[in-house]
Amino acid sequence: MNENKDIIQEVKRIDIKSIEELLQSGRLEDCGEKLDEILDEVNFSQIGSLVIRLYVCMDIYVAAHTFAEKIGISNECFYEHFGIADDIASKLTETEDTVVFLHKMIYDCIMWRIESAKESGKSVIASAREYIDNNYMNDELSLLVVAEAVGLSPSYLSAQFKKKYGQNLSEYIASARISRARELLCCTSKMIYEIAYDVGFRDYRYFSQIFKKYTGQTPRQFQNSANICP
Repeated sequence: MNENKDIIQEVKRIDIKSIEELLQSGRLEDCGEKLDEILDEVNFSQIGSLVIRLYVCMDIYVAAHTFAEKIGISNECFYEHFGIADDIASKLTETEDTVVFLHKMIYDCIMWRIESAKESGKSVIASAREYIDNNYMNDELSLLVVAEAVGLSPSYLSAQFKKKYGQNLSEYIASARISRARELLCCTSKMIYEIAYDVGFRDYRYFSQIFKKYTGQTPRQFQNSANICP
């Protein structure tokens, strides 16, 4: 046992920081090449000792497992793909097998990261829509305000919102306001200018223009034609 420790001490340690950076920001298309560069720094392909190869492999395994946990991958999922630490030795008796195992582990972790980011992005875009639904009555509501509220850049939010919902964010704000205005025109005795104010318009004429654009009628025409509440 002490002899193995002495051998390990003579071997250059794998650069775990580089592994962590690869997991956090590496691209799928060149992650294999980057991993090979890291392994070459410790002459991994020249290591004849199974004990030393497994020692290097376990360092990478632990880094990958820790990273996977951070992005929400369950232990069960990780173990299903790569086994538990105690099982690894029996599967990686050959250097080539170990390299293939490490390549798959790094690739899959980066894929999980990308998929997790996509899901997170979708969640944020949905949060932007919810924010609008809850704040449409604010006359200062705009792309900039919503982007700041959900922590995205205005340009990214605008592009992703249209991709997900099929309309510009500003259009969605207007449609949310008009939708609520229709309800109020049908079911309340409020004056039209009061309704305009309630749904986020401070200019009655502008409200009338936007209302007609979306409904084909002026607010007054719509109100007169609405005999019963929907």
